[in-house]
Order: sequence, then structure tokens, then C-alpha cells
Amino acid sequence: MLSVPRGVRVFVAVEPFDMRGSFDAAAGTARRLGLEPLDGSYYVFVSRRRQHLAILFFDGSGWCLFRKRLERGTFELPKVEPGTTRIDVDGRVLASILDGIDLRAPRRQWYERERAAAS
Repeated sequence: MLSVPRGVRVFVAVEPFDMRGSFDAAAGTARRLGLEPLDGSYYVFVSRRRQHLAILFFDGSGWCLFRKRLERGTFELPKVEPGTTRIDVDGRVLASILDGIDLRAPRRQWYERERAAAS
């Protein structure tokens, strides 16, 4: 499991990313979004079919690239306004995206069953 250290920002690119690219392609995409990939933030990219995901970050000594492919389902991003190129999320939302949870689905209501009376 990838954990996000406290204070690290996470940016998600809304447009599809060509997963054939490497570190330089991901860094270039982050720069085209108006971001600086050397700042230590996490940059998340999703493929066109949303079955592949890549996270790029710079740890101070070199580039790190984390990739994940879902066997079933797709990576779902939070709802975005039209014309938005990137979104800023926190570590919990990133964990949900990595697990393939649909962030736009309505929340389930929890209920408690009535407990049987003690005899």
C-alpha cells in the first residue's frame, strides 16, 4: 500500500495519459498542467480506459514511478467541472482511487440491527 506522508500534496490529471511513457513523459505532462514535478508532490495519471494508473514523485534523490493495473473495474476520479485539467486530492481520496472505489457513487447508509433482548 502506498501511503502519502503528511504535508505532501496530491494532484490528479483529468485527461488520459499514455502509459507507454516513462519518467520524463509523466514529468512533462505535470509541467504542461502548470505544476513543478520536482517539488515532492504526488502526480497521478490515469489511462484512457482507466484500467492503468501511474503516480510520479521526486523523493529528493531521484524519480519514483508507481504503476497499478486493475484486473476488474476501472479507476474512478472525483467529479470535476468541465474544462478542469487537474484536481487536488488528499491521501484518503488517493487510497480510494487506488482501490478502484467509485467516488461518485451515492454513500451507503449504515443501520444498526435491533439487538435481541437479553434473557
